Amino acid sequence: MDGALAYLVAVTAVLVVVVLATVTWARRRARPGAASPAGRPARGGTAPRGGQHRLTPGDRVRIGEREYAVTGTIRLVEGDWSWVQYLLDDNSGAGQRLSVEGAGSPDLELVLWTAEPGATVTPGAPTIDLGGRRYTWSETGQARYTAIGETGLPSAGTMRYHDYQSGPDARLSFEAYGEEGWRVARGDLLDPADLAIRTAGGER
Repeated sequence: MDGALAYLVAVTAVLVVVVLATVTWARRRARPGAASPAGRPARGGTAPRGGQHRLTPGDRVRIGEREYAVTGTIRLVEGDWSWVQYLLDDNSGAGQRLSVEGAGSPDLELVLWTAEPGATVTPGAPTIDLGGRRYTWSETGQARYTAIGETGLPSAGTMRYHDYQSGPDARLSFEAYGEEGWRVARGDLLDPADLAIRTAGGER
């Protein structure tokens, strides 16, 4: 009886291992590129590969009911991960930018950022309160960048960042380019359907 019981336990253990391995393999195939660079959490997708969200200075972007001109581009690389930020101008002086992560993948994330030049908060704490919201730390890192257009930055350099999040759609970022101080911005996650791009070749 003890031998039969031991046999059943062994068979059950093998089946459990096989099932877990199959589920893990399936999940990894369903999310290609989901692995994050060593030492920090994933930023939510794979590196931008172009497609409908590749912009250049001079393009125009409509987000909801507002239209912006793209004035500059900042491309960032951290290890095997990369993402891009587009500086936007709608003549309001609001200091807005569009970040694109995971272009060309199901994990596409678009965030519209608005500068908070008067903010007195600094990064590092597990949570930060700003504008009636509490943001929770998400990730920290350092990337190399290249810039083109009207960015106010050298053409290449390094950028340090701290990212925070509140709920599923609200973001808070701290960025420092080179030796400058922290730039603070609040972000709102966008639905890709709210974005329309107009270039010399027409809208897309």
